[in-house]
Amino acid sequence: MTQPLSVQLYTVRDALSADLPGTLRRIASIGYTNVEAFRYVEHAEELRDALADAGLRAPSGHARLLDAGEQDLERIMHASTTIGMQTLIDPHIDEARWTTREDVEAIARELSTLAPRAADHGLVLGYHNHAFEFSNRIDGVSAYQVFADALSDDVVLELDTYWVTVGGDDPVAVIGRYGDKVRFLHVKDGDGSHDDKRQVAVGNGVMPIRDIVAAAPDAQHVVELDDHEGDVFQAVTDSYTFLEGVRA
Repeated sequence: MTQPLSVQLYTVRDALSADLPGTLRRIASIGYTNVEAFRYVEHAEELRDALADAGLRAPSGHARLLDAGEQDLERIMHASTTIGMQTLIDPHIDEARWTTREDVEAIARELSTLAPRAADHGLVLGYHNHAFEFSNRIDGVSAYQVFADALSDDVVLELDTYWVTVGGDDPVAVIGRYGDKVRFLHVKDGDGSHDDKRQVAVGNGVMPIRDIVAAAPDAQHVVELDDHEGDVFQAVTDSYTFLEGVRA
């Protein structure tokens, strides 16, 4: 079943810092009902209340887990449940750890070990990629493939389709390889370069958006721009309009 579109709040981070409630209401006015949280641990209750006031939900969120100490892990998981999340996604594991099979499989084991603990909090764990997991090659395949093949079944994937492409792989093929394990897609567009400022509204760049969406119609589709040279709210609005048309 097609899920409501989501937007990663990092996209509008400057506006959020200036006016959290107003920014969330503006997101809701576009038509979004879901958002993906980031940097929420220190103000989970404030975010929970502002989301409720705007009529929004945050089914997923980003927090770095493998860098966190024991006490911080508990704080992250508690904050995640406070805002009503169901899936807690590690958004970045340092690139230096993605160069050997031993290190990459160790990352997979560490995340897999945390999954039952997250489940005790009612959370599913996931991982979000960048480009380097694909551009780094190990024994002829991407470091990402080594990682994903070593993950336990209870850790899901949030595939950032743009960074897959920048890293040199085909996001549609990656979705095909991992099927229902890909529960979330970061849907973004641009010129296909590493330059964040060259990212544009979904549908205005080089990405095969229709093919990507069709490959994972039941995944949560999350709009994100890491940066943008124009009006980011216009880009978020245009992305929503385009994707609603594609998914209809």
